Amino acid sequence: MVPADAGGGLMRGDLLADPVEGLDEALAAVDAFDGALVAGLLRPGAPQAAAVAGLAEAVAGTPLAARVAEAAERAAAGAAGEDHFVALAAARGALLGSVHDALALRIDEAVGRPAPEEEPSPAVAGEKSSPAAGPEHGANLLAAARSWLCDLARSGWRGIDHELVAGAAPVVSAMLSDPEMRRRATLLDGFAAELAASCPGVTLERVPVRRWADLWSRALLLTVPGSAGERSDGSVTGRLLPLGVDVQEHATAVQVQVHAVFEPADGGAPRLVRAGVSAPKPDTVVGAGLWQLLRPRMSLLGAVSEGRSMELDAMPVTAEGDLLWDDERARAGEPADPFATARVRLSAATAARVAPLDRHPVRIAVPVLLEGYAARSEEGRLAFDLAGQLLAVDTDRMPAAGPLTPEAVAASHACVGLLRWDAGEFLLQPLAVETTVRKKTVAVHAGAWAGGTTDKAGVRAEKAATDAVAVLRERAGRLLRK
Repeated sequence: MVPADAGGGLMRGDLLADPVEGLDEALAAVDAFDGALVAGLLRPGAPQAAAVAGLAEAVAGTPLAARVAEAAERAAAGAAGEDHFVALAAARGALLGSVHDALALRIDEAVGRPAPEEEPSPAVAGEKSSPAAGPEHGANLLAAARSWLCDLARSGWRGIDHELVAGAAPVVSAMLSDPEMRRRATLLDGFAAELAASCPGVTLERVPVRRWADLWSRALLLTVPGSAGERSDGSVTGRLLPLGVDVQEHATAVQVQVHAVFEPADGGAPRLVRAGVSAPKPDTVVGAGLWQLLRPRMSLLGAVSEGRSMELDAMPVTAEGDLLWDDERARAGEPADPFATARVRLSAATAARVAPLDRHPVRIAVPVLLEGYAARSEEGRLAFDLAGQLLAVDTDRMPAAGPLTPEAVAASHACVGLLRWDAGEFLLQPLAVETTVRKKTVAVHAGAWAGGTTDKAGVRAEKAATDAVAVLRERAGRLLRK
């Protein structure tokens, strides 16, 4: 493990193995409520009534207590209205938010990192914040979406059919035409598409209980006027030091997040930030070919591939630490090794506060540095032995769009990764590793091919992607000419 004066690393692996007080009870209440949504709350039986009562009991000591208790009573009688479903969704979100906060605090203790900022603060002198958002609009559309989501809760996932799911289509269509409603529309559209692909619900062999409950409760809370909150963007000027790249691929889309340390130009404390870019893609473009779709949208990918820092000038940033990337406000800087950055600056970098609706354990992704571990195979999966404590390694998250492989991770002696929490345990997602090849230390990065590659496998994938995109463009041109 990394000694405390080394600058950044996992100091206390034992803390990650210790139980978190109250966590199991909070998750049990959420799981029971999620189970109630499977059968629905139109005619709740004893199990559903007990589940909503348990949710109310779990928040009994909070400001939500009275409203949730009333909502649970009405839901148990099959008479819940929209306000009652919103209260239940809020209780569920509060419990998962408390789990998120407890786990994030445990990670901060383990790595010896400063606590996240309580409020958004300027990163540099002279930073300006955007004006406050105007009053909520589109109330009728929000009410229509809320009505549809409440109908889903009444029917339950086993009771969905094409007619019910299709009720979202006109709402989504109207929302998409309004830029300020588009994020909500995208969430509803994706949720409805998943449900439509699973209709009728009564024939489902397996219901994605947690996922659909997450989507339902988040969408429902976002229909409450004012729930989206103020965007509260600012701008930052200084040096960006990339740590690694997280690739998330779907059959028709790809997204990349670059995790980095930002050093303000005025000498202020370093911050953890992210820069993301996404693009639609054909399902035939896979592997290293993904970078062709993303490179034109973000110059940062080239800097990541070359191992360089970037100098930012008034780059927009959200209160949650997400850079709203603009190539006009960035230029390539000096060479910057991610492992050197991690060793020197990572543990001192503060994280931005998390937006209230984003406080969910699945959103935890904390950059950490590990050294001095031993890689082991435990029950068919890779784990790092940290002074007697095992930390599971999530090799499934490593992208095919780079040279980082499970074999390279297993042979490594240092790792920069994202610490996550899933299915009741902490997991490490490797972003880069250092290993020894012919007595020399070699770094292998998941984003090494982001700016281009001479690797044979990468070159083949890029060529295949070029051919696929060219064919699709030619076909699209034919259709347009007709």
